[in-house]
Parts: sequence; structure tokens; C-alpha cells
Amino acid sequence: MGTLRDLQFALQLKIEELRQRDTLIDELELELDTKDELIRRLQEELDRYRATVSLPGSSAASAACSVQSEDSHRANRKTVISEPFTLDPVTLAMVSHRSCDKSQESQRLIEAAFVKNDLLKNLDEGEIRAVIACMYPTTINQGCYVIQEGANGAQAYVLEEGQLDVTKDGLRLLTIEPEDMFGELALLYNCSHTYSVSARTDSKLWVLDGKSYQTILMQSSLNSLSHSMELLSSVHFLQSLPEDIIMKMSDLMEETHYSEGDYIIRQGATGDTFYIISKGQVKVTEKKPGHEEQIVLSKLSERQWFGEKALWGEDVRTLNVIAAAGEVTCLVIDRETFKDIIDELVFDCSHDVLQSHESKIESDKDPELFSSSTLSDFQIIGTLAVGEFGHVDLVQLKSNSKCLYAMRVLKKKLILNNGQREHILREGRILMGAHCPFIARLHKTFRDAECLYILTEACLGGDLCSLLKEKGCFDECSTRFFTACVVEALTFLHCRRVVYRDLKPENIVLDQHGYAKLIGSRCVKKVEVGKKTWTFCGTPGYMAPEIILNKGHSVSADFWSLGVFVFELLSGGLPFCDSDPIKILTATIRGIDQIDFPKTISKSASSVIKKLCRSNPSERLGSQRNGAKAIQKHKWFEGFNWDGLCKGTLNPPVIPKVKEPLESRTCDRYTEGSVDLCTNWEDF
Repeated sequence: MGTLRDLQFALQLKIEELRQRDTLIDELELELDTKDELIRRLQEELDRYRATVSLPGSSAASAACSVQSEDSHRANRKTVISEPFTLDPVTLAMVSHRSCDKSQESQRLIEAAFVKNDLLKNLDEGEIRAVIACMYPTTINQGCYVIQEGANGAQAYVLEEGQLDVTKDGLRLLTIEPEDMFGELALLYNCSHTYSVSARTDSKLWVLDGKSYQTILMQSSLNSLSHSMELLSSVHFLQSLPEDIIMKMSDLMEETHYSEGDYIIRQGATGDTFYIISKGQVKVTEKKPGHEEQIVLSKLSERQWFGEKALWGEDVRTLNVIAAAGEVTCLVIDRETFKDIIDELVFDCSHDVLQSHESKIESDKDPELFSSSTLSDFQIIGTLAVGEFGHVDLVQLKSNSKCLYAMRVLKKKLILNNGQREHILREGRILMGAHCPFIARLHKTFRDAECLYILTEACLGGDLCSLLKEKGCFDECSTRFFTACVVEALTFLHCRRVVYRDLKPENIVLDQHGYAKLIGSRCVKKVEVGKKTWTFCGTPGYMAPEIILNKGHSVSADFWSLGVFVFELLSGGLPFCDSDPIKILTATIRGIDQIDFPKTISKSASSVIKKLCRSNPSERLGSQRNGAKAIQKHKWFEGFNWDGLCKGTLNPPVIPKVKEPLESRTCDRYTEGSVDLCTNWEDF
């Protein structure tokens, strides 16, 4: 008979197995609801087909269905978005006090497992210590499962004793040995396991749950950001700078370490670097001509700085600065980087670019059209697509058959059960006010007891993903045009402090003229000046490294995705790709410099991609001085007619052949009187 502790562990394991089974049942019920909805819509389409002479023309049907359809190619590029996460005091206190006793041998084994892991080896020493401290032990008996294929998971594991088998579809793939880690993808978002892990022998494991991992990394990033911004704000000649400029400077300052006796600055040397002491103490000395000994003039410690004259062009050092007792850590920035940051103050995005975009906005043809319309005023032409939370209908106004729109019909139950309510509501609030010719317009929303209805602009020219799949890749002229459309859309959003976070060909559609537009995404979010957000959000392969590493991100994440977007359009493939999501994410962390560019990508295109995909968000093209204007002025866009693009006079590379459906083909409409206008997004 086992000890009480062993029985507690066994009970804990059984409870976890029951929880996983309950979760699996919930997931299967949701999947069944989705398939029932699909069957219903397909049956309606079949009935409609039998009742009429013909369906809409083939070109219109294929173009319409390509707007938001999800084929097998797209299934591998699914948007991943975790539930909203906030660093509340209760969670922080719980994680801070969750410290399990571990022997030195156990700590060494876990740390070794982290070092071997492509994701966790990127943590710094403090983060590793904090993560290890909150890991707790569990035991698993021979033949029992740690992970079951198809079940959702939110924990990662390190094996300390025993052996585990990894199987998929009943076939054994490999054996997990002590000092191995597995399940780390679950630390980033609540994913469904694609394999099973069972105990070959009685085993002991250390468990790390996703919420603790996210809390530790978010707290570490916030502490680091707060500390560096506090240090910068204490420097008198920086105190007048805006908060967002201080934050950018904080991101660009490098942390440098010195041992006792190291010369940080040497008298007589040239220099262009400014230092703020983050930890430790330095001594400032001077060697007079004809004297052997150095004279100690002063000692500087944490929150003090030196070398500021180098920022203004004084580059000959007149004094020595030497690391005193113990290790010294400094935040360092060079003259050129500092000058670029200061020069950003000259570029007023909120005035210059916003004013430019406002002049391009197309007003509604009839401002009273939507204010007085109800859901029953729209007739259903056909179903465009079936998605994760419902479907999309192609609709027209009964009073005007030439007015075509897309109606997203989303089931509230699926949204709520997947924890996506906040993301859906945020998307609606942001896009309702996004009147930009390069963003698909959201006109109005309706609701009833079961569904949310979102009326949007219908772009029937197809999406870029389908077009790219058809052509294999685009030439430079086409890629430049589509990229320019996206740059205009991102500029519009970024000047309103909105980060898009899900840029990819699937989310870009063509209107009837061939101009590209961003469509709505649950990933859009407004991020205040000087702030960051931490939600794991986007599509693996397009996702920026700071999102994966949970370092906090802002609008600069979109510029990384833009670089990947250009790469894919020109080559037909992604720079970071693999059948295993974790390998995609770890390749992204390693960066664009590790990627071999195909010969189809020219030098100037390669240059713009690499400048957009800098690992440091603040160094990316578009994130620095002049914002998106820096992208427009890059050599790759040399000679491009930006004014013609914005005025709609530039000839697009692809003119979609869209055939409008006939009036006689409309027969269905939404139930009259059962739907109210959704005037309050919070009223779900």
C-alpha cells in the first residue's frame, strides 16, 4: 500500500484524466454542432438548386466561395488565439507562492531539459529559475496516459524517472527518456494534442502549467520594461520625451555586463555610446599628463549615467570609467540609434497620415440605407463559406438587387464556449469605425437569441491565398501592388494604435476592380501609446517572435508579418514552415537570417523582407523614423505610384471576372421580426 502522498498523486491524476475526458466531450459536442450547421446549410443549398433552373454563374460562385472558404491548404494555416489573459493580483500571488521543493539534482535535470528545448532555451536565467520553482511533481503508473491524442492540454512535462511511449493512431513513434521535455506547445495556447503519451514504466514527472508560464514571462517582461523606463525617465535630458518614445528607447537599449576592473570607457578613445547603470558601481578616473597613477574623481551607482556627450557628437573620451566591486550591468544606446528615435518626434503620424487617409474615405452611397434597415430586408443569394463559429451568406437588399453584401452568421454558443466573446466584440468595435478603402467595410450588426449577424462589404474577387495557390507565386510587379495595398491598410490601423496580428493571404480579398483589402479578424486590438499586449495571437509561420516568446508586442508585430507576406507572394512558400507547429515557432525565433532565400526573390525584395523581419521589433522597417513612409521609400518600391494607388487610378495586376447573380435566383431571407438591431456590442 502506498503512502498518503502517493495516493494523493494518484487521485490528482485520476481527476485530471476525468477533466480531460469532460473537455473532450465538450469539444466533440461543439464539433457536432458545427457539422450540423454545415449539413443544414448544404441541405438548403441543395433544395435551392432543385427549386431553380440554375445557380449563380460559375465565375461568381467560385469567386464568392473563395472569399472566406477553408480548404485543406488553409486548414494548416489556422489562426491561433488564446483566451484573453490579464496579470491580476490573485493569479500573480498564486504563482508567486507556488514553489515546490526540489533537490539540486531535480533542478539540474529540469534546467538541462530546458536547455535542450528549442522554445524554453530562450528564457533568461531569472525566468528559468521562476519557471522551475513553480513546477510540481506527479507520478504516473505503468500503462496510464499522461497525454491522450485529441484531448486539449495546458501543461508541459519534464520526465525525471522512468520511460514514456509516444504514439499516434496506435503506432509507437518514439520513447521519452529522463531529461526530456514534451507538451510545450500547450504553454502557448490551449491546443489539441496530436499524439498520446503513456507510461512504459512507473514514472515521475515535473509539470508546468500554461497559466503559470504565461504569468511568469509577462511579469518578467513588465518588470524589465518598467525598470528600464524608470531608469530612462530619471535622466534629466530625457524627461520631456513622450512615453512611447521612452518605451522605444527602452526596447533599443542593449543590456551589457562588465566584470570588476573592466574598462567601460577608456580615456582618449573615441566613442558614440551613452550608458545608464542598471546594477553595480563604477569609478570615474583621470590620468594627468606626466603622472603614472590615475586619480579617482567620483563613483557612480545604479540610476546614474555617463557618456551623454557622445550622443551630441562629442566622441573623444576625456575620462576613464571602470567597473568597480562586483558585476556591473549597463543599459547602452549609440548615437545613431538615439538620433533616429529623437527624429521620430518630427514625424506626426496622428496628423500627417490620418489626414491623408481621411481624404480617401468613400462615404456611404446612402447614409440612411443601413440606419433604417432590418435583417428581414436582406435576401440570401447563397452560402459563401462555413467557418469555425458559423457561416457567411451572400445577401442583397430586397429593395435594390444590385447592392450585394456578405453576412457573417455566428453562433453565440460556439463563440462563448471557445472563450472568443471578447475578441469578436473587439473586432466589431474597431472595424465599425475603420472607414478605409483598403479594409473591407463593416456596415451594421444584428442579433437574436442564438446568433450574431455582421453585415460587411462583399469582395467577390477572391482571396490572395486562392489566387496564390492557382498561380504558384506572383511576379514582383503584382507582389508590389498587393503589398502596397496592405501597407496602406496597416498605416490606417496603426495610426489609430490598432494592431492587426493576423496578416496572411487568406485575410486579403480583392474587390471587383482588383484592389486588395484586409478583412476582419478576431486578432485586431487597440494598444495604447507606450503599452504592449501579451495575447498569443496570429498564425504560426506569420507570427512575430515577441508574440511567441511572450515578451509583449505592439504594432511592430505587423511589420514582421508583412515581411513574411512578401516572401510568400514572391516564392509561393513560407520562410518558416513545417508540419509540426512547434518547429515553425522555433524557426521563427531563430530568425530570417537563418533562411536561404530562393532565386526568385531579387536583392531589393530580399532587403525589404529582412528589414521588416528584424528580431528586435523597434528596429523593423516601419517601426522607426517616418513610420510606414520608410517602407514606401525603400528601393523595392522605387517608381511605384502611391498616389495612383490611393486614388484608385492605378491598374491592378489582376482583374477578377465576377458575374453578378440574377434576381430570380434569390429565394431565402432571414426571419422577419425575430431580430433586433445590435446597437450595443456588450449586449450579446
